[in-house]
Amino acid sequence: MTTTPTRSDLDALVRSFASTPGGLLPALHAVQHAAGYIDRALIPTIAEAFNQTVSEIHGVITFYKDFRTDKPAGPIVQVCRAEACQARGGREVWERAQRTGAGKAVVVEEVFCLGNCATGPAVSVDGRLHGAVTPKTIDTIIGDAIARKAPTPTVASSGVGVTIYVPRDAAAVAAGANDVANELSRVEGVRIVRNGSRGMLWLEPMIEVDTPQGRIAYGPVSAKDVKGLVKSGLLNGGEHKLRLGRTEDLEWMKRQQRITYQRVGIVDPRSSEDYEAHRGIAGLRRALGMTPAQVVQEVTDSGLRGRGGAAFPTGIKWKTVLDAPGPQKYIVCNADEGDSGTFADRMLMEGDPFMLLEGMTIAGYAVGASEGYIYVRSEYPEAIEALNEAVVAATARGWLGNNVLGSGFAFRIHVRVGAGAYICGEETALLESLEGKRGVVRAKPPLPALVGLFGKPTVVNNVISLGTVPAILADGAQAYAALGVGRSRGTQVFQIAGNVARGGILETAFGITLSEIVNDLGGGTANGRPVRAVQVGGPLGAYLPTSKFDVPMGYEEYAAADALIGHGGVVVFDDTVDMAEQARFAMEFCAAESCGKCTPCRIGSTRGVELIDKIRKGENRDANIEVLVDLCEVMADGSLCAMGGLTPMPVRSALTLFTEDFHGA
Repeated sequence: MTTTPTRSDLDALVRSFASTPGGLLPALHAVQHAAGYIDRALIPTIAEAFNQTVSEIHGVITFYKDFRTDKPAGPIVQVCRAEACQARGGREVWERAQRTGAGKAVVVEEVFCLGNCATGPAVSVDGRLHGAVTPKTIDTIIGDAIARKAPTPTVASSGVGVTIYVPRDAAAVAAGANDVANELSRVEGVRIVRNGSRGMLWLEPMIEVDTPQGRIAYGPVSAKDVKGLVKSGLLNGGEHKLRLGRTEDLEWMKRQQRITYQRVGIVDPRSSEDYEAHRGIAGLRRALGMTPAQVVQEVTDSGLRGRGGAAFPTGIKWKTVLDAPGPQKYIVCNADEGDSGTFADRMLMEGDPFMLLEGMTIAGYAVGASEGYIYVRSEYPEAIEALNEAVVAATARGWLGNNVLGSGFAFRIHVRVGAGAYICGEETALLESLEGKRGVVRAKPPLPALVGLFGKPTVVNNVISLGTVPAILADGAQAYAALGVGRSRGTQVFQIAGNVARGGILETAFGITLSEIVNDLGGGTANGRPVRAVQVGGPLGAYLPTSKFDVPMGYEEYAAADALIGHGGVVVFDDTVDMAEQARFAMEFCAAESCGKCTPCRIGSTRGVELIDKIRKGENRDANIEVLVDLCEVMADGSLCAMGGLTPMPVRSALTLFTEDFHGA
C-alpha cells in the first residue's frame, strides 16, 4: 500500500459488497487488505451495510484467525506447526521463531499447514512461502521481513527461442524458481514457459529443456547454476551434473498413471490455448452432447468417489441434486485443503486451473446448476491468483458465461477466499462461511444435496473429485473404472511428505502399498534413520507402523485396518518420534480448530490434552489411559462432524500400535 485509506474510502469499500450474496467475508478481506486490519470503529458500518447486529459482525471477525482488529506490529510471519513439518524439525523452527521475533516489528504466529509439506519446515511471510527452513535460516527470514526485503518478482512466460520450462507453483517458487527464471530470461535465444511442478519436489527448482528427443530435466537448479548449465549446452540438453535425463523416463514418472494430473507440468497453466491444445474442454464438449442424466450416469459408472476423505460415490451425490426440485442449484468446490501432508489440491489449482473449472461446469450441466463457488484457503495466494485469471480467460473463451460453448447452458464461477479456519474444510461449515457466517458445523440431516448453499440443493465436491471429471467424460467411464482395487476405482493422488528423502505428488491406481510409496519411491527417511511410523490421511488419520505397510491402499482395505486414506496425504516419521507427543498434538489441534458447537469435540479435545500430559508424567498412568480410551469413544460417537469424530483415530492408533511410548519413565 502506498497510501492509507480514509474512513470514507473504507465505508465505500464495505458498501460495495453489500449486495453480493455472502459478501461479508469478501468485504472483511478487502478492508483488511486495504488498511492492514479491521478497525473496531468500522464494525457498526459493516453491520449496517449487511443488515446485521454489531455483535454478529464481531462474532464473524473473531471466529476467523486471519482477521485482525488491531494494527499489526509489522509483517506477518506464519510458522507451520503441523505434523509433516514436525517430522522435519518444525518444532525447533517454531521455538526459534518466537524467540527471534519477540519484541520486534514483526508478528510471529502459528499456522497448522501451508501446503508445502514435502519440503518443510514451511514458513510464510505475508503470503510468500519459504521451504526447508531451519532454526538458523528462520532468523534471516524474520530479519528480511522486518527490513521489508522484496521477493524476486515472478517472470511470466516470455521470450523467443529454445523452450525452457520453469515451474511457477508455490513449492517451486519457495525453492527459488523465480530466481532461476529471472536468470534464464537474460539468456539469448530462450523462451521461458512457466509450468506447474512435475511433483518431484525434492528436485525443485527442476527445469526442463524442450529438445527433439523430448524434454530433458535438470535439478535442483539454483540461479547460480544457470551460467554453468548454459556453458555445458543446456539449450541442446547437454550433459551436466544436474542433468536428470528425459523427464518421462524418470522412475518417479514411469510409476504413475496420471489422469487428474495429466497436464500438470506439461502446460502453461495460465494459457487457455495451451489447455485446449492438450485435450482440454474435450470432456465438456462431450458432456454438452449428452443429457444431464447421461452425464450423471457416466460419472456413476466410473466409480469415482469423493477424494476429500469421505469417499462418497460422486455420481450418487450428483443424482440427488439432479432429482431435487427447484430452479436454483449450486456447485461448490471445497478447496479448503488444510490437512497436514496434503498439497494435491494446491498443485492442481496452480498447475492446471482450467481442468477444475471444466469439471465444475460439467457438474453444473449435469445437475442443473447455474452458479459455482470455489472456496480456497487464504494460505494459497498463488492458487487464488491462478483461479481468478482462469475464470476471466474461460469466460472470454465462452467456456463460462451465459452460453457455454454455444449450448444455451449458462454457468458462472466465483472464487471465494477462506480466513484461516480449518473447520471450514467440513462441508457444512464451508457453506456457512460462504454465506458470510461463522464457520460452524450444521447438524445433518438435511444434507447439502437437498438444503445446501443459501438453502438450495448443492453439490459439494473437492478439487481432485471435480478435476477428475473432465477426463472421465473425455475418455469414458470404463477407462477410469478399469483401474484400482476392490471398490476403490480409478486413481488416487498421493502426497508424500514429512521426513522422507523424496517427497512429492504421485498419481497412481488404488492398490499400491505404503511400502512401495515410502520405501521404493520415497527412498525412506531424509536423514537415513529407520522409518517408525507413517500417518495416512491427514491430522485425523491413523499412525501406522511398518508392519502395516503391505495393506493395499483402498478405502475398504484401510477401513478394515482401522485407518483411512482421507485426502491421500502420507507423512513419514523416523525412529526418534514420540508417539505419545503426536497423540497429544492431535488433541491440541482439535482443541485449537474446533468450531465449538458440540461438547464432545470442544471439551473432549481439551480434556484429551490434559489426560495425555498426565500419562506422560506417569500420574495414575493406567487409570488415565483407561479414561483416555473412554474419552475417545465419546468423541467418536458423539461429535457432530469428522473433526471431533475422527480425532480419536490418531490417538487410538498411537495407544494401540505404539503402546511403549505411553509407558515411559
